[in-house]
This record gives sequence, C-alpha cells and structure tokens, in this order.
Amino acid sequence: MLNIENLRAAIEGKEILQGLDLHIRPGEVHAIMGPNGSGKSTLTRVLSGDPRYQVTGGGVDFLGANLLEQAPEQRARNGLFLSYQYPVAIPGVSNIQFLKAAVNAQREAQNLPPMDALQMLERTREGIKRVSLDESFMQRPVNEGFSGGEKKRNELLQMLLLEPRLCVLDEADSGLDIDALKVVGEVVNGMREANRSFLLITHYRRLLDHIAPDHVHILTAGKIIASGGMELAEQLERSGYRGLAA
Repeated sequence: MLNIENLRAAIEGKEILQGLDLHIRPGEVHAIMGPNGSGKSTLTRVLSGDPRYQVTGGGVDFLGANLLEQAPEQRARNGLFLSYQYPVAIPGVSNIQFLKAAVNAQREAQNLPPMDALQMLERTREGIKRVSLDESFMQRPVNEGFSGGEKKRNELLQMLLLEPRLCVLDEADSGLDIDALKVVGEVVNGMREANRSFLLITHYRRLLDHIAPDHVHILTAGKIIASGGMELAEQLERSGYRGLAA
C-alpha cells in the first residue's frame, strides 16, 4: 500500500524528516506517536503534497506508483485522504456542495458515473448519522463557525463519503471529549477492510484504546526509533519518551 524509504524533508531550509522508513500493507492500521516537533505533521503534509515542504531525499511508493511525482489532487483521486489537525473554513461553499464536488471528482477518476443530487443527499444523511452531526450541517459553509469537535466530525464525514484507500488522520483526537473519541473509533473501525489502510498521528494512547492499531511507531527527531504493538503505547504512557529512549 505505502512504502516510505529513507524519507528526508525540509521546510524553509530546516530539515525535519531525517531518514524516515515506514511500510503499511493493505488492511493495516498504523499509529505514529511522538513529541512536538518530531516530524509527525510534516510527514502528513509531505504525503499530501503540501508545496511548502521540500523532499530532499528518499522515496514514497503508493499503490505501486511514485507518490512524490503526483500533484496533490492526483494523490487524492488515487485514494489518499488527509484529515487535517486544523481544518480550514471555506466561506460561501456549503458542505453538501463541497462533498458532491469531491465525491464526483473521485468517481470520475475511477471511471464511475457521477452521483445525482438525490443519491448524494441520501449518502450524506447516512454519513451524518454515523459521525453524530445534525442534518443542518449539510447547508452550512464548510467548517465556518464550527467548533473543534464539529470540524473533526466533518472530516470524518468526508472520509466516509470518499472511501479512500489510505486514510491519514493527523491528531484526530486533539481537543475531543470522550464521546467524540468514541465516534472517531467507531468510524475508523467501521471502515476497516482488506483494501483500506490507516495511518493515525496522535500524542496519546486514549485514541488507540478505541481502535487497537496493528502497529505503533515512535517518531523522534525525524526518524522512527521504535515499533511494536499497543504495549509500546502503554510503555510510553508509563515512562514518557525519555524512558523509552533509556
């Protein structure tokens, strides 16, 4: 699914990723944990094609193709989805308009016919129930005036409707209460299947308790320094990053 080899990346001349290796097979859920400034969000931005970040070495293969040679929109059409830590607002564009445009662009790339308004409405209503949002959100401008939790749920709604092959969630648990965390877990678990993989970026074990990832990785100073299962997240919670390094 995703193979990252010796990836190095910088922003404004400062190297953040310093030889990162990561391999995600179809159907797997991976979690990356690490302190602030370790390179977690940088990795997600590089994968999505953010032009502010320069890849200075290594390579990324996604579904058998060189991801780094693809424009951001092509990466999305090929099945890469990024849930942002801080989603932006899009004034003047309703959620339903945005979702319909995104879903039909995805379907066009897959040589599928576009969804009509009624089909889109039905699918969106189903998704809204799963993420515990009110139907009024369909007509509201994308993320405008949304609380932090509502923005995160809205990102989950987009993920549900787009049905990506690789779902990258950048701190989906940030600022969420217990009920919202359960929603994130239910959506991720409900979407797990043999041809879809997940990469979760988080600081805390609490999200992982709802999802039970197949692999947990510790990222510090731009490299993955340890990999394991949930026991690694438990050790991190007990002793912190210093204890892990020791």
